[in-house]
Amino acid sequence: MRPDTPPPPAAAPLCRAVSRHADPEAAVAELGEALAHPALGGVLFFCSADYPLEGLSRALRHTFGELPVVGCTTAGEISPSGYERGCIVAIGFAREDFAVATALVADLDRFDLLAAQRLVDDLLERCRPDAPAGAERFALTLLDGLSSREEQVLATLEAALGRIPGFGGSAGDDNRLTRTHVYAEGRFHSQAAVVVMVATALPFEVFTTHHLRPLDHKLVVTRADSATRRVLELNALPAAEEYARLVGVPVAALDAEAFALHPLAVRIADAHYVRSVQRVNPDGSLSFYCAVETGIVLTAMHPAPMLEQLEAVLAGLAGRLGDPVLVIGCDCFLRRLELESRGDLAAASRLLARGRVIGFSTYGEQHHGMHLNQTFTGVAIGSAPSA
Repeated sequence: MRPDTPPPPAAAPLCRAVSRHADPEAAVAELGEALAHPALGGVLFFCSADYPLEGLSRALRHTFGELPVVGCTTAGEISPSGYERGCIVAIGFAREDFAVATALVADLDRFDLLAAQRLVDDLLERCRPDAPAGAERFALTLLDGLSSREEQVLATLEAALGRIPGFGGSAGDDNRLTRTHVYAEGRFHSQAAVVVMVATALPFEVFTTHHLRPLDHKLVVTRADSATRRVLELNALPAAEEYARLVGVPVAALDAEAFALHPLAVRIADAHYVRSVQRVNPDGSLSFYCAVETGIVLTAMHPAPMLEQLEAVLAGLAGRLGDPVLVIGCDCFLRRLELESRGDLAAASRLLARGRVIGFSTYGEQHHGMHLNQTFTGVAIGSAPSA
């Protein structure tokens, strides 16, 4: 190289990729080409549940070999262009800036504190040799979105993580509510979770936010089946009838859009945590995405303007970290339904694209051990080492 020849540009610490091919081999080949990096250290992906998952597994194993590759099925994807459906998006982590270790939790029912502590210790040990100087760590968890075990697993994992910040999302299946999957160790799994430990010297911030504001209306859960997350009675009346009366529509009109526009929340201290309704059951009960128990008080919530709130959140992250290299976002699919119903999806996509968000529409979000609904949760990663 001549003395006056500028050095080649440094490889990006994080690479983004999307493929809209329906064929799994073609889709993964396109991802592999886009994520090609001299020191690729790991891959995270989010895919439509429409893909043939066995074929997708084979293609991922063939293309990425022994690299750690994890992901999940979705209720919609967030690509470099914003909200999409029917595609697969992926993130590649460069070894120079990230140490990545992954673990599969194959049996959610037996995930106790001892198992959680062993898992976290193992992830930390595997991250340690390759961690950049001055690295800090965060954890990402992807969970089967229909397992009904999120609260127990997340609380247990949070106790083992200690001061390591954690976030994540629950896998979806394009709103079919039949079966969701996470991917690890070369194949897709149901009734399972994936935990990813990431160590980096780049500045980052784990965050969560929602645009919902409390109203004065209250609903008391007077009969519930907590094991199945079903509420049978609200205010001592059939649950679906009482909820329909609150929101002012017939029971027959209660659908995902109605639930998105009329959320409920439980208040803990000074914060409200959303408990979204999943569906109306034939017996008039309501199934929820989060844990519900007899005796809790649910507060009716009203959506504030989501676009303004989303823009403020992304601007705040950029102000604190500088323009982010990437934001890994777990965004509740009910937020997307609300944007669609209000005609704001295209504008929101432009905001997400400018904010460099990659992620997916979830059946539930996670933040510091809490299982949430109707939130936008994730990690923003800056471009310069922390001071």
